Amino acid sequence: MWQAEHVRARLTLLYPQCDIKIVGMSTKGDQILDRTLSKVGGKGLFVKELEVAMAEGRADLAVHSLKDVPMELPEGFALAAVLEREDPRDAFVSNDYASLDELPAGAVVGTSSLRRQSLIAARYPQLVIKPLRGNLDTRLGKLDRGDYAAIILAAAGLKRLGLPERIRALLDPAASLPAAGQGAMAIEIAERNDGIDLMALLAPLNHEATAQAVTAERKVSKVFGGSCQVPLAAYATVEDGQMHLRAMVATPDGVRMASAEVRGAAAEPEALGEQV
Repeated sequence: MWQAEHVRARLTLLYPQCDIKIVGMSTKGDQILDRTLSKVGGKGLFVKELEVAMAEGRADLAVHSLKDVPMELPEGFALAAVLEREDPRDAFVSNDYASLDELPAGAVVGTSSLRRQSLIAARYPQLVIKPLRGNLDTRLGKLDRGDYAAIILAAAGLKRLGLPERIRALLDPAASLPAAGQGAMAIEIAERNDGIDLMALLAPLNHEATAQAVTAERKVSKVFGGSCQVPLAAYATVEDGQMHLRAMVATPDGVRMASAEVRGAAAEPEALGEQV
């Protein structure tokens, strides 16, 4: 909802003559909280209901966390804009410990991500990793009740919801490479035949460097099947027209891991993604 409000505010500044309404919806990904995403269908669980609303004309656009958006969109749908990225890093959150290094053997760490699970297991085999689902309040509540010694969350969500003080440490991408699209928001639209060019209307919200980076990252994910069932990381940075793309794929237990990185022209993100 924060993301929808943010996009509405941006659009209101661009088009003050428009009345922009938010249609609040709950998705299957919000409702099924007792199982990990990899077991109940993966990324598409957070977008399907929103796509149905657009197809039926009840909504004109949908705002997503890009890492929740499947690599292949259904026919008739497109990403119209990728907004400037928030902090893409993973955040270590704990009431009693300052970092993963401080956790004692047997301490329980919560995460909903196979990527984070494999990265933690590889570096800290003495820790116990348990699933953690639900919205931010739910996850923090479970930590505060003592169900976990620490939890790993996306820094972007904590910062957007005004909770940066809950972050005890930010994990260096070199040690905890982010997921494809982490920290970025995207606007999805459906094809229309009423003469309104939503792609053009939303173009001013598109942040080119972020769009290039996430296109490369999503290409890596697409090559690997692009689901929540593969521990996969892909993270690109863009500076002065040049891209640095790093990627990692692993087994869930972190025992086997492969990584690669490339540098090249940011204007060719798909090619760099394919290469890495």
